[in-house]
Amino acid sequence: MSAKILLLLAGMFCLHTVMAQENQYKYLSGTDKDHTVKWDFYCSGGQRSGKWTTIDVPSNWEQQGFGSYNYGHDKVKANEQGLYRYRFPAPENWREKQVDIVFEGVMTDAEVKINGKLAGPIHQGGFYRFRYNISKLLRNGSNLLEVKVSKMSANVSVNNAERNGDFWVLGGIYRPVYLEIKPLVHIDRVAIDATAKGEYTVHAYTSVLSGDYTISSQVQAMDGKPLKEAVAIQGNNTDAYTLHQSIDHPATWSAETPNRYQAVIVIKKGHQTIHRITQPFGFRTIEIRQRDGIYVNDVKVILKGVNRHSAWPETGRTLSKSISIQDVNLIKDMNMNAVRMSHYPPDVHFLEVCDSLGLFVLDELTGWQAAYDTTVGHKLVKELVERDVNHPCIIAWDNGNEGGFNRALDNDYAKYDPQQRPVLHPWERYNGVDTKHYPNFNYLVNASLYDQDIYLPTEFMHGLYDGGMGAGLADFWERMLQHPRGAGGFLWAFADEGLVRTDKNGWIDTDGNHAPDGIVGPHREKEGSFYAIREIWSPVHITLPGITKNFNGLIPVENRYDYTSLTQCRFGWRLLRFPSPGKQQKTDTLASETINAPDLSPHTKGFLSLHLPAGWQEADALQVTAWDPYGREMITRSWPLQSPASIVQQFPAPGGKVNVVTSNDTLAIDNGKGAYYFSRTSGLLLQILTSKGRISLSGGPVLAGIPQQLKEFTSRGDSSSFFVSARYEGNGFLQVKWTFQPGVPVKLDYSYSFKGETDFSGITFRYPEEKVTGLSWQGEGPYRVWKNRLQGNLFGSWYKAYNNTVTGESWVYPEFKGYHANVYQATFHTTEQPITFYNGNAGTFLQVFRPQAPQGAANNNTNPAFPEGDIGFMSAIAPIGTKFQDAAQMGPESQRNTMLNYTPVKGTLWIDLP
Repeated sequence: MSAKILLLLAGMFCLHTVMAQENQYKYLSGTDKDHTVKWDFYCSGGQRSGKWTTIDVPSNWEQQGFGSYNYGHDKVKANEQGLYRYRFPAPENWREKQVDIVFEGVMTDAEVKINGKLAGPIHQGGFYRFRYNISKLLRNGSNLLEVKVSKMSANVSVNNAERNGDFWVLGGIYRPVYLEIKPLVHIDRVAIDATAKGEYTVHAYTSVLSGDYTISSQVQAMDGKPLKEAVAIQGNNTDAYTLHQSIDHPATWSAETPNRYQAVIVIKKGHQTIHRITQPFGFRTIEIRQRDGIYVNDVKVILKGVNRHSAWPETGRTLSKSISIQDVNLIKDMNMNAVRMSHYPPDVHFLEVCDSLGLFVLDELTGWQAAYDTTVGHKLVKELVERDVNHPCIIAWDNGNEGGFNRALDNDYAKYDPQQRPVLHPWERYNGVDTKHYPNFNYLVNASLYDQDIYLPTEFMHGLYDGGMGAGLADFWERMLQHPRGAGGFLWAFADEGLVRTDKNGWIDTDGNHAPDGIVGPHREKEGSFYAIREIWSPVHITLPGITKNFNGLIPVENRYDYTSLTQCRFGWRLLRFPSPGKQQKTDTLASETINAPDLSPHTKGFLSLHLPAGWQEADALQVTAWDPYGREMITRSWPLQSPASIVQQFPAPGGKVNVVTSNDTLAIDNGKGAYYFSRTSGLLLQILTSKGRISLSGGPVLAGIPQQLKEFTSRGDSSSFFVSARYEGNGFLQVKWTFQPGVPVKLDYSYSFKGETDFSGITFRYPEEKVTGLSWQGEGPYRVWKNRLQGNLFGSWYKAYNNTVTGESWVYPEFKGYHANVYQATFHTTEQPITFYNGNAGTFLQVFRPQAPQGAANNNTNPAFPEGDIGFMSAIAPIGTKFQDAAQMGPESQRNTMLNYTPVKGTLWIDLP
């Protein structure tokens, strides 16, 4: 035999030996929603029932067109069963191995048979990994797997905890199924405790090891480089071993610094490696310091978190790692550092991504307002913790939700978790932490003054439709930062839980007002709150100074990181020039530069120095951006550099003459660009006519929401101009003056005053909504705002096509209708002719029609008051509330507007035509 053949055979033997040392995994199903395997399937009821066919596995069978849909609040639920069959070959050398069949998740009861024999007890609980040792049930050649899945559990407490929750309740083998193949002498699992000070302890659970065996552990960098020599102990005829080692100055894990290592645990017999596993982990210490706060690595942390359901519209709870990566990136893009698993354990790959990218996690045992009984609860806590214990991202266990607490299970978590993570009861006071859900602003104020518990609301700012979330968050958050025991909180919720209904032609169903609660839509479409939260929760807090021509380039900045110095971040600025009004063109960058970050340690303040070039005052706007140490954009802020009234400098010189025609009740003034028709009885604009046709702008200006009567209507002219004036009185007054000059935009000066509370104030016009096709504007955008959600937009030049989006019921964003902040100019594109408004007053809000009320709304908390007009220029606008609270309960910026005296509000508009 040649030397080459001997070398090849030796290499193949070594490869086989190494492969035999590691666990081997053979998938019987696919691995995720995008990679499935066909199994035989029979559904007992609902769609496509009563016959054998095939189904993709993993999947929820409803999303494959089988069975019936139910939301957890449904009083009557379908009790279908799904029968699965699949044939698979026995693994190679299976008689010399232990072969486990592993199910990552089955809804809800699962009876598993191999070759006609039960693999073990029926598993109950839809969100947990379970396994059976099937080594003695296998045959050479083909083997038959049969699984009977019941949507409704035979255990009443499982149904109460899982199937009656405030979420979609589905059926099926929805997470992967695989064989785990390992040596007969093997490591079953490990539980690692690695502290921030470098104390590393691994608890290894094995088959019984005699004195012929050793078990060792070595800490390595993620690239395999050892930190120290391995530590080893001799087998002593038991199945549990503890190995300890001290590591000098490890890089610790936190949401800001997700440093990971790997532990390599090996069983040897003499010099022969029998079994080896590799387990990633992080050095990290968690403490709840009573009457103080939550500490990670001896640093007090403020959790900026959100609740997340595991859901995708087309596939239900069958997801993929790519979705986990997308979701974690979206969460971190909002400058969040935490996520709560609501209301069940997630896919393993989601926790892996949280480990690697950095998010603190609250992992949760299901129990939505009802708990598992103690017998099944003991089993499920064990399955939960044993699966997830080594993820450094997990900082606490939630033992149920909102009263779904079986207190007999509270001490179970510590049995399987050597880190002794704290246990929380989301919604109640427990373990020194008050997690009250949906507090109003007064609760937070009183808690900070009188309460001694740490305050961590595990649900707050409910995001039904466009309410909550970023609306009111600024007030709430500033108060939380002042709370001596404030630990942050978790918004409800990350995404609208909408399902594509296979029984309703693909309609995305959010079950009325139960599930459209997200910051993003079902396919992760971003709502306006996404950017508001991003600004409010930015670890780099930038204050916008009033920039004048004498601006010295210094911008106040605060480091709100817990661990990171701003020297690790990157900053840059841009000077911008906007396109002409109504033009859908690109904004030009006149100059830009990356600048040095200020040397600010966590929770300190200072200044960012921009060093702008000469002539910077001629730009339209200044933008400043901050990026985190990993290159993720944290925040961009923008400042207009020109006054809104400076637009008059671009107007042509008047030329020609103004023609005036009076006929009965009508006064018409033609300035060469268009003829404006007024009613002499009401004083209101009736229409505009140009050489191209009619423009249906009418019914204004009127004082929004304040009844008025015309007291005076006058008109007069001089050598260069013509003036139309009207005065209205009622509660206060409205005074308007139109100025017409030939060939230039028409000027409208107005002033008004009233006394008392109001939802909004300003002037409005009428225009047919059906004639509008789009809007171009210069101002803050691209999203609409509320009085209590002004954050997140940028001053710039924007365009959006018309839509009639109802937030949370349709998902074309940004929404077209609503209030837009600090608008300098706006062009309405119509089926008639474009109409351009120039605004002469900084801080004016543009009202664009009235958003349609959500069909599923049970109250008006998330449907704020709007003027009756269609196009408005407002000095004050309404706030928005949440599902459970009207706006007035959410803080200072959420109150109605008050005019305490008769000091007039003054404004100027110009109307321009093509």
